[in-house]
Formats: sequence, C-alpha cells, structure tokens
Amino acid sequence: MPIVRIEMWPGRTHAQKAELARVITEAMVTIAHTTPESTTVVFQEVAKEDWALGGKLAA
Repeated sequence: MPIVRIEMWPGRTHAQKAELARVITEAMVTIAHTTPESTTVVFQEVAKEDWALGGKLAA
C-alpha cells in the first residue's frame, strides 16, 4: 500500500488537488505496478510562515 505525501503551501483548489491525485495515482500504477485502490495520496498544506527555504522563512 503506497502512501504518497504532498506538502505544499495553501491555495490549491479542490479541482487542482483532484487532478494531482489522479495523475499521481496513475503514475504509481504505471511505474510501481500498484493498483489505484491501494494507492493513497495525502495533501498537507503548510502555511508559508511555517516553511523555510535557504534558512529564511517563506512568509
């Protein structure tokens, strides 16, 4: 049972997340030979003030 975790800043629409889930699941099925039913995609939105790049907060 593969679990794909996606961490990103907030702001994507429901439709964007649905499309991401669909193509990520398709890629797992095609490349890793899993099934759609066994593939889980988890989206976690992290606020910019809780995210740092190069030692600096993104916010």
